[in-house]
Amino acid sequence: MYFLWYIIIGIVAGFIAGKLMRGGGFGLFINLLVGVIGGVLGGWVFGLLGIATTGLLGSLITSVVGAVVLLWIVSLFTGRKKTGL
Repeated sequence: MYFLWYIIIGIVAGFIAGKLMRGGGFGLFINLLVGVIGGVLGGWVFGLLGIATTGLLGSLITSVVGAVVLLWIVSLFTGRKKTGL
């Protein structure tokens, strides 16, 4: 059951990050991938900062922050100028 929640949170987080960074989503699979990788990255960053999140909303916030950071890092390497935060 938890796996299903990870997928749903990943899709939503990837979609929100796509809206924030580019103004649009990337499609279901890429949103999922960005959201899941963002969740791992966000958890690592929050851990370094000593921030603990719990629950569904905490997981979503962590994933969105991580996905935004991931998209920002990708934009540095692709050389494309992206608008957003």
